[in-house]
Amino acid sequence: MTSTSIPLGPEPEYEKVVSGYETLHSPEPFACEWGGVLPELHVAWESWGELSPGRDNAILLHTGLSASSHARSHPRNQHPGWWEEVVGPGLAIDTDRYFVICTNLIGGCYGSTGPSSTNPATGSPYAMDFPILTVRDMVRAQLLLLDHLGIDCLHASVGASLGGMQSLMLAALAPERVARVASISAAACSHPQSIAMRFVQRQAVMADPDWNEGRYYGKSFPHRGLRVAREMGTLTYRSGPEWMERFGRQRPRDCVPRLHEDFQVERYLAYQGDKFCLQYDPNSYLYISKAMDLFDIADEDNSSGASPEGVDLPHLKSIAAPALVIGVKSDILFPVWQQRELAHLLEDSGNRVTYVELDSPYGHDTFLIEVDRVGEALAAHLEG
Repeated sequence: MTSTSIPLGPEPEYEKVVSGYETLHSPEPFACEWGGVLPELHVAWESWGELSPGRDNAILLHTGLSASSHARSHPRNQHPGWWEEVVGPGLAIDTDRYFVICTNLIGGCYGSTGPSSTNPATGSPYAMDFPILTVRDMVRAQLLLLDHLGIDCLHASVGASLGGMQSLMLAALAPERVARVASISAAACSHPQSIAMRFVQRQAVMADPDWNEGRYYGKSFPHRGLRVAREMGTLTYRSGPEWMERFGRQRPRDCVPRLHEDFQVERYLAYQGDKFCLQYDPNSYLYISKAMDLFDIADEDNSSGASPEGVDLPHLKSIAAPALVIGVKSDILFPVWQQRELAHLLEDSGNRVTYVELDSPYGHDTFLIEVDRVGEALAAHLEG
């Protein structure tokens, strides 16, 4: 099935990134929060704009689950980035003024160390020998990059979805290094509904016989499991009102109904699932989605068990930077009440908070589609 058989609509811009990025190599062992040590670490990153002489104009972009470091096109990779219309000269995140950095988070599959990377101790991919990751681990790897670049304090830490979690975590873990923080369609912690949805997605991947306990590299790819997982994920990225307008109840005329793709909305989900299988590593999907489940920066007493016993988890009260929180009324994955909750928790901690609520039909993907409205709020916050 091709995309031309599906009613056209706005879609995020993603690609499988295999080149065009820089790589930080840290030869030192990297101890993860829940145990396990990576013998070495690679962090893929891209940048736009120029670092000021005072090294005080840097903005760090944090990505969602499946995005790469390629937020915007550049000479070494001219394919449009996932925030092509937000980052650039004269745009909301103005690269004529700011030095913008975006990393591929660790655990990913676009240049940073992840389950598909070669374990130097064995010469084979880590697969399920990769340690459980947390958002804190991801941010600690980003701090290694900032140290490497000689950036002591960011002008802003900006992210959406899982990126919003990272943005908050960085501002809490190293408050002296963040002057502004922006969290878009994220949350102070993962709530049971989103945990349950991601659990079922992981079960779909692991139920595929080709998953082979994560050791499918060089063998049969668990296409069926990852496809179903992405189809379920897509249900949470968009909204019913958009699909009613875009697809309605349309199905091929005069065709006998079948149990496979029949309605246009079913064909759309199948297309998204197949496309994702060409771009992403299933084991990365498992590890990163679990890191989202474990995220909790609202629980000061750690009664949720979000971190190992004896490990102090950074808390919202540690954040000292002015904050921008953006929510979307139609968001299913991170419902808008979670954005209101986050804004109130930050205010209760003494932060200056700007809260923006968007009425958009595009659900969780609004930050990738309604770029003018999201960009307007971001630009004002960066100027503030």
